[in-house]
Amino acid sequence: MNIGNLKLRKHPLLLAPMEDVTDPSFRLLCKKYGADLMYTEFVSADALIRSIEKTQRKLKIFDEERPVGIQLYGKEIDAMVEAAKIAAEAGPELIDINFGCPVKKIAGKGAGAGMLRDIPKMVEMTRQIVEAVELPVTVKTRLGWDDSSKEIVEVAEKLQDTGIKALTIHGRTRAQMYNGEADWSLIGEVKNNPRMHIPIIGNGDLTNPVKAKKYLDKYGVDALMIGRPSIGRPWIFKEIRHYLDTGELLELPKIPEHVEMIRENLSSSIEWLGERRGILHMRRHLAISFKGLRNFRELKIRMLRADTAEEVNQCLDEIKERYADCVSTVETYE
Repeated sequence: MNIGNLKLRKHPLLLAPMEDVTDPSFRLLCKKYGADLMYTEFVSADALIRSIEKTQRKLKIFDEERPVGIQLYGKEIDAMVEAAKIAAEAGPELIDINFGCPVKKIAGKGAGAGMLRDIPKMVEMTRQIVEAVELPVTVKTRLGWDDSSKEIVEVAEKLQDTGIKALTIHGRTRAQMYNGEADWSLIGEVKNNPRMHIPIIGNGDLTNPVKAKKYLDKYGVDALMIGRPSIGRPWIFKEIRHYLDTGELLELPKIPEHVEMIRENLSSSIEWLGERRGILHMRRHLAISFKGLRNFRELKIRMLRADTAEEVNQCLDEIKERYADCVSTVETYE
């Protein structure tokens, strides 16, 4: 599959952009486990053009994690165009436009999925960004704002006409947030629309290899994007790739291997953000990791309250010893 001049394997697996998750430390880990294309955390156009240091840090890309796309969000066309030019100078493989984030502080202000309430502006913003940068430009969006405005088939055509090189669709409306099941039937309609010729990437509810293959076969998308199911479980990319290639389920890691993966992520996070911020950043991963272990609540609380790397590692040592024979999984293959 190609996104402009970026060449990827057939049916690549993409790590979705996620705020406070997809920093370099997590991207590198997902790359290790087989993700084919990574995206940065959400980058605010307004903050970027104001040279806010925290936002500028999000543009940092390491050679060993490539290819990487920088994802931008904003509600004003001029700001988004200027931000795209700045982001392009950071040397990503592509620029992605966020028309899908449903959270109130973004969508409620007209950015992210909020753009689904103003399709003409969405299309014009996309067109101007495509014209402003030489890199491939892609879009990530949703089915519509709510059930009464699922216009993704028509919107996809309009976005393609601006010159974007790929389109990712999350199979929910903004009103759904992350609730209910993702509706892949509309993603399939976009992919099977004879007018569409750019790669269509499916996103939503890709929680295990069996489901991933089922959706890929049934709806014919060109690639799969995996977001929340990778948190605390970056090996999901390896699981899915193995199943797609062989039709066999990969043996899941045991707890000691999982612990070492978490420890590696923790170390990279601290190196990137410093001890205090690195630990805070890891708490989302720690909260989901080791789900399903019996009699784990007390140890989990202690781990999530730990303030130093030494304390977190002590908890990880205890997990490794106590659950040495247990298998890590947060999802059954239904």
